[in-house]
Amino acid sequence: MSVVDLSISKKEEEADKTDMIGDQIREDVLKYSKEFKMSWLNLGRHLYTVHQDKMFHAWGFDKFEDYTEEEVGLKKTLCLKLLKAYLFVEQDEPQYLDKSFAEDKEAVNVPNYDAVDVLRLAKSKKELVKDDYDRLRKYVFDKGKDAGEVRKELGTMIKERTPVDPEEERQNRSNQSVKKLISALGTFYKDMDAIKLLPAGLVDEAKDLMQKLAAEIE
Repeated sequence: MSVVDLSISKKEEEADKTDMIGDQIREDVLKYSKEFKMSWLNLGRHLYTVHQDKMFHAWGFDKFEDYTEEEVGLKKTLCLKLLKAYLFVEQDEPQYLDKSFAEDKEAVNVPNYDAVDVLRLAKSKKELVKDDYDRLRKYVFDKGKDAGEVRKELGTMIKERTPVDPEEERQNRSNQSVKKLISALGTFYKDMDAIKLLPAGLVDEAKDLMQKLAAEIE
């Protein structure tokens, strides 16, 4: 009667250990990704305190931007964006400040400060209605879209809400057609001037027409 070997081979033990290490690293990456995306809030909060209480004076700096550039290593434009984005969150989206906000979300859906700042600016757009803003808000806080995607969606919304002047639209289409013709004439002129297949006078007429058309849409 044969004996069944129930022992785990060394190779299997190493494979299991590797899987465990890989799973832990995967979890750590997701954790650090969330922390990275949320860290700007703490920075924004502290910068706001420094700015409001003018603490930088006690540290030897005449201006807030001198402090942020020389000691913190951040440009004035970035610091202002962080401050405004933080205040927007504090006043309009306080739930984002709750630690459970990030804990309950997938790392890919945690928004970053740049996207939040686009949303902040969108709120003041008169072209948007409430439903537009709510949809944009979901893009940022529910889906974690980056600033480029949010900005693109905002542009589409504004375009949809902006009244179209029929005459202006007709003129724009006309100008686009003329530009395409100018481009075609330009290619024709260069080719014919190079290979000399047509009379010089005809080629010059094409160049003259191209210049006249360009003057019409300037």
